[in-house]
Amino acid sequence: MTSTQFKLDLDQFIGTALSATPSELHPYFEAFRTLYTRKLWHQLTQKLFQFFENPLARPYRVDTFERFVRDFENKINQLRLVELGVKVSQDIDNPQKHLAFLTSLLSRINTEQSKEAHVLLLASIAHAKLLYGDLEGTKGDMDSAWRILDSLEGVEGSVNAAYYGVAADYYKAKAEYAPYYRHSLLYLACVDPEKDLTPEERLLRAHDLAISAFLGDTIYNFGELLMHPILDSLDGTNHEWLKKLLFTFNEGNIGKFESLAPLFPKEPILQENYAFLKQKICLMALIESVFKRSATDRTMSFQTIAQETGLLKEEVEYLVMKALSLKLIKGSLDQVEEKAQITWVQPRVLSREQIGGLAKRLEEWVDKLNTVEKRIAPEVLTSA
Repeated sequence: MTSTQFKLDLDQFIGTALSATPSELHPYFEAFRTLYTRKLWHQLTQKLFQFFENPLARPYRVDTFERFVRDFENKINQLRLVELGVKVSQDIDNPQKHLAFLTSLLSRINTEQSKEAHVLLLASIAHAKLLYGDLEGTKGDMDSAWRILDSLEGVEGSVNAAYYGVAADYYKAKAEYAPYYRHSLLYLACVDPEKDLTPEERLLRAHDLAISAFLGDTIYNFGELLMHPILDSLDGTNHEWLKKLLFTFNEGNIGKFESLAPLFPKEPILQENYAFLKQKICLMALIESVFKRSATDRTMSFQTIAQETGLLKEEVEYLVMKALSLKLIKGSLDQVEEKAQITWVQPRVLSREQIGGLAKRLEEWVDKLNTVEKRIAPEVLTSA
């Protein structure tokens, strides 16, 4: 049934609503009557949002949408309509009816003229399918949503949040850590965690981001996560040690890593992947070792690298090759001389200790410049 075929008996709807709902909700329905009669669609939309946000209205949201909003849904902003529809759909527990409600709404949206509404609805349908275990259907709707989203500019945050939120949940269900990490951070960039997420949701998000950072096979830069206030959700909880472990990896501190390793059984998945994590901390230690050196002192012997990373000398060559293949560093290997010449190291966020070390090197560099200036100044004056 299209919205043009839907016929509203306003007096009957309002009368039934007033007799069936708590008195606290009656002012909303009286306002609905007035705004509808005067065809003030924008104001009516705003009043509907207020009504749907009222906890007392929850049992009546589906009926209000189906019996009232359907009559004028083509007269209001289509993105706002979809936002209302998505909110209402959360009250439908039956999986088939839930999906039928959303897909019916999608069929009534002009997708060419309302692309943001189309994306939001596709993402919501994808999320519903994910909840009901249809991973293939979820991925199909996600891909359709992304093809539209990728062509748009100036998209509203709620639309981006819907897409990145379901994408993160999909990759979590697939245990694909790196894509989850990226999409989850993008989701957080589109919402206000303090307002839009409960404390429990913030804690779960911080926990899952930490785990994905550790286990993502392409994630060696934790900077965006380390700077994000979502990590504060771990403070004072049983998962606080994960935050310490994140900073430990960022510093490439093998000693701290080994001191925290006894806690890994608290997170069985970390314990199961201990070998991978050990290699990862060694790679981070290599990056840190290179970073601490001046640009003129980045030719390192295998023996030096072994000492810096806690590895055996014969394991160093493989580690450096791994770092080169992951583009964590750039340079070359001299297998005969057993040396690695590093010309570049991946930029990353620094801890306070690392910033202190960088400041010290800058001071030394400035001192050298001053020495050179004092030595050549007399010659310049003489030649002048």
